[in-house]
Amino acid sequence: MKTVLLIKEIYTEGFKNLGNLIVKKYFKFFAWFSFIMFAIVLYAFIFRVSTGFPFE
Repeated sequence: MKTVLLIKEIYTEGFKNLGNLIVKKYFKFFAWFSFIMFAIVLYAFIFRVSTGFPFE
């Protein structure tokens, strides 16, 4: 019985912060992805303005 409780405690300690870690990694990836997409849009807009694209 003591072994089962020890295994249960090891399991719960090992996976206690796993959800928090996944959320942190997801938001870090999403922030970088958003920044890169914004930089691409900004580059495209500046390129269009500098080449005289007619915005109608």
